Amino acid sequence: MNFSNGCWLQKEGCACFSPAEVSFTRMEEAKVTLIAPTSHILKRGDTLGGINLTVEISCPAPEVIRVRTCHYMGVREDGPAFELAMDEGAEVFAEDGEERLVIRNGSLRLEIEKNPWHMAYYWEDTPLCASGKRDLAYIKTDWKGDMYVKSDDKDAYMRQRLSLGVGELIYGMGERFTPFVKNGQSVDIWNEDGGTSTEQSYKNIPFYLSSRGYGVFVNHTGRVSFETASAAVDKVEFSVAGESLDYFLIGGGNMKAVLGNYTALTGRPPLPEAWTFGLWLSTSFTTDYDEATVMSFIDGMLSRGIPLSVFHFDCCWMKEFHWTDFIWDEKVFPDPEGMLRRIKEKGIRVC
Repeated sequence: MNFSNGCWLQKEGCACFSPAEVSFTRMEEAKVTLIAPTSHILKRGDTLGGINLTVEISCPAPEVIRVRTCHYMGVREDGPAFELAMDEGAEVFAEDGEERLVIRNGSLRLEIEKNPWHMAYYWEDTPLCASGKRDLAYIKTDWKGDMYVKSDDKDAYMRQRLSLGVGELIYGMGERFTPFVKNGQSVDIWNEDGGTSTEQSYKNIPFYLSSRGYGVFVNHTGRVSFETASAAVDKVEFSVAGESLDYFLIGGGNMKAVLGNYTALTGRPPLPEAWTFGLWLSTSFTTDYDEATVMSFIDGMLSRGIPLSVFHFDCCWMKEFHWTDFIWDEKVFPDPEGMLRRIKEKGIRVC
């Protein structure tokens, strides 16, 4: 979701509250907590009001840094939630200096400049991405003043923007039917039955992979909006509705290693049987077909030396206007058991 109007302005009605500095730091074994006011604190009276953000940083898996930013904490989580293989008690290796906080997890490093606020990620000595002024932000889209902010407001969003380098390419976000490289695209992570030729898709995943050798997983099961070099050509922006944003920056040094670390965190599927990787042939919305049509498809492939693993019947094997009762149309398929047996005798499975 794009909240900006060009380079300098917000859209009408929008207000952006971004960390200005680190007010104080609390160091614990398994996490570091930062209090980040969204305006500079010049005197004690400046702490009486305004919007503050709480930033929690942890290292729940090797070469992974988790950043959770909250405005109002304690908001009820209705779920569902991703099941992640992480160690929430893993020790955080942090160096808290006067001007800078440094957090390390293997070769992955996060540096936070305290005043003014600035975040930068590194793999060893190589810069990966950064987040500066007005990037990490609490957004209100119907702003009336801080005296009117409530924890159940429906116009609240959390956003992060991470920088893109020259020539850096972004991939991922699950099943997509748009160009493979995601630069220049606006992507909403929300499963919809929109066909196979639009920006909608069936299997959305809030994860992207950079050609620089890092990935970002946004830990939200609801709608996640990505602006990938679209709202700003030098940034990837991701936002969620509500009072908190939780994301993992995943290192690895190269794209293959990043995917390994990502799947170690989110889970890996078992290896399917070998036949599932074979060629599947479908009637694919052929609306007028019978056994002769089906067998002509199958025999046509075999006569050309093209092996088939599975034949898929699309919905028109059922009666007209009966697309969900799973009863064969006996007018077109008078002997479905015999037909399925004849297909299987050719060594082909049926779906």
